[in-house]
Amino acid sequence: MSGLCRGRVVVVTGAGRGIGRAHALAFAAEGASVVVNDVDAGAAAEVVDAIGDAAVANSSDVADWAGAKELIGTALARFGRVDVLVNNAGFLRDRMLVNLGEDEWDAVVRVHLKGHFAPLRHAAEHWRAEAKAGRTPQARVINTSSGAGLLGSVGQGNYSAAKAGIAGLTTVAAAELARYGITVNAIAPAARTRMTEGVFASMARPDEGFDAMAPENVSPLVVWLGSEESGHVTGRVFEVEGGKVALAQGWRHGPEVDKGDRWDPAELGPVVKELLERAPEPEPVYGAS
Repeated sequence: MSGLCRGRVVVVTGAGRGIGRAHALAFAAEGASVVVNDVDAGAAAEVVDAIGDAAVANSSDVADWAGAKELIGTALARFGRVDVLVNNAGFLRDRMLVNLGEDEWDAVVRVHLKGHFAPLRHAAEHWRAEAKAGRTPQARVINTSSGAGLLGSVGQGNYSAAKAGIAGLTTVAAAELARYGITVNAIAPAARTRMTEGVFASMARPDEGFDAMAPENVSPLVVWLGSEESGHVTGRVFEVEGGKVALAQGWRHGPEVDKGDRWDPAELGPVVKELLERAPEPEPVYGAS
């Protein structure tokens, strides 16, 4: 390994299993100290055991305000600093919209969206104080969105909304926090985990011995984004799957018609038709027929 993150302190949420576990191990392999967060304390402890003395477990609920503050405090108490926050924790409660319950909506939005904001808020507060004290950090935040958040996914209205919110939060945080030495990016990964094992079959390539859906494939980009080398990249969303890395293109201003005055509703049919004809077709929603 190159030691790309040697000496850096990394907090990874939802790191007991799946993609989060792969992130924690990959950062440790590149020389980082890691706070392994998971509400399953046993799973977090197993990852810490696999890493050794350069890791510490934390079982805070990241969507709880005090719990998120405690998480960042764990890094500071154990390692004296924090350089990278990887927001990864989440789970699914999939339903078609007409069957989706209020509790299922609230739970998914809480864990994914608030569970990204709360740790980010407390980490940013610490980094801002460091910058104001003349110790401008090389701080990195890597959020976890999803293809469902970028394009939508049938049967995942709650998850898609939360992940779209994370993409929006990423761009705002990048703009607001740049002055303090903080970059904020997001990934939209595709990998086989407990959350997705019903969706992704093993897409291994027997002739190459490459499992394209292994969660470990996602982590190299996250490690690079967490390094000091990535300081020129912020406010971006990357899609990651197998050996593929792609830069996602978000909402942009498209074709327009300006009358220079208020429209009458009856005039707008042809206007909208023209705009649609001048614009590219949107990407299809995942799962749409």
